[in-house]
Formats: sequence, structure tokens, C-alpha cells
Amino acid sequence: MRNAKRTQNENEPAGSEGGVTAVTRAMSLMEAFEIGESTLSLAELSRRTGMHKTTVLRLTRTLALSQYMVQADDGQWRLGPAAGWLGARYQAGFDVNRVVEPALHLLVKETGESASFYVREGDIRSCVARVEGPQSVRHNVRIGERLPLNKGAPGRVILAFSGAAGEPYEAIRERGFHISLGEREAEVASVAAPVFGLNWRLLGSMCISGPSSRLTKAKLERHAKVIIRAANQLSYALAGSHSSATPAALSRWHP
Repeated sequence: MRNAKRTQNENEPAGSEGGVTAVTRAMSLMEAFEIGESTLSLAELSRRTGMHKTTVLRLTRTLALSQYMVQADDGQWRLGPAAGWLGARYQAGFDVNRVVEPALHLLVKETGESASFYVREGDIRSCVARVEGPQSVRHNVRIGERLPLNKGAPGRVILAFSGAAGEPYEAIRERGFHISLGEREAEVASVAAPVFGLNWRLLGSMCISGPSSRLTKAKLERHAKVIIRAANQLSYALAGSHSSATPAALSRWHP
């Protein structure tokens, strides 16, 4: 599935949506790359972003000055090392290797399903950590994949605990988890719970997902207690020993 790309109208005035047009265009260039793509031509970057080739060339050369993009010998463009450093710093902010991934491994061991950790990025959610389950048939999501907030259990949970009004968000806050059956993709089911940091700051949501033929609603409801417990433990680990989010406080989300 192709990720949604941020496009920019060539005639749009600077700051028309409260931002800086040049920055928005530069970001759209770096977001044009799909997972697994190493290089893109100037023409393809132009096509994907909706910008003229002259604009793309000017921006890519500017980004290259800070090593966010690099031009190969054949003239094609690729993301540069600076883009990788940003990703590494971003993941380090969530203790992915030290805390999040071990928590997901435990969740996979307990449920037998693939587990993921999502964070909010504006009006989308991004998968920053993922551990595949042992099942031969499973729901595939790649680290870095960007998905809608308003479809699927992880996104709905993030919206609910970000203060979204009305249903289903009131019910999600009351339960402390959300179950999704074929909401974003047909035949895919998931259950998710919120993860908090210091002073109850929402960090994201963790979930398990798989084919709905295996993950029935009844089975997801049984797994919900496991998800909430795992999310509470991860919240405590990410908040640190000096957090006000103690295990006792976090247990309030148990159903």
C-alpha cells in the first residue's frame, strides 16, 4: 500500500496553512521514498510531489548541503545520512531497543500474535517498533509505515486518549482499550491500549494484530487484559522510577 504523501500546490502562497512552504516542499521530497526504495529520479520526485522539476532540483540541492539527500553518480537521488540520524534520534526518544522492543517480544510470547507500537505524527500514526508473531499467516506492517488515526485500534486509542470527543472515544477511554475488526483493512483485526510517559503524557499505543479469521472478537476481548497489562508495564518503564505513573495508578485502566 502506498503511503500518503504530502503534496504542495506550486501556486500556494507561503504560510497559507500556518507553515513555511519551502519546508513543507522539502519534507514532501523526503517522504516521497517508499520503504525499500534506494533512489528516485528527478522526474519521479517531481511526479510524486506534484512540483516542477526546477523546484525539485533546487530543493534537493539545498537538502544535499546538509546531507539530508545525496545525488548518486547516475543523477538519481537518495536519502542522505542526516535523514538516518533523525530517525535514530526519534526512535531513541522512545527507548525502542532497550524498553519498547522487549515489551513487544513479551506480548508476542503471551498472545502468539504480531505486536506493534504506534505514535502520533500530526494527523497520522507511525509504527516505530514491530515484532512479528510466529504464525505463518499474519498482518504485515513495516516500521516507519504511516497509517490513518481514525481507522484501526491503535489510531482510535491515540485519538481517544488525546481527548477526542464523542463516540467511540468516550467508550474507549472508559474501557482503556479498543478492538477493531476490518476497520482499516478487510480481514484484519486488532486490539490496542494506550502507553503513557511521565505525568500521564500520552506517548502512543501498543497493539496486537492479525487475520480476523483467527482473531475473533471473543479472542480479542480475552487478549485485551493482556494488552492493557503490557501497556501499563511499558508506561511505567518509559516514565521511569520517578514518574507519578506508578503501577498502582496505571492499573486503573484494567477492565
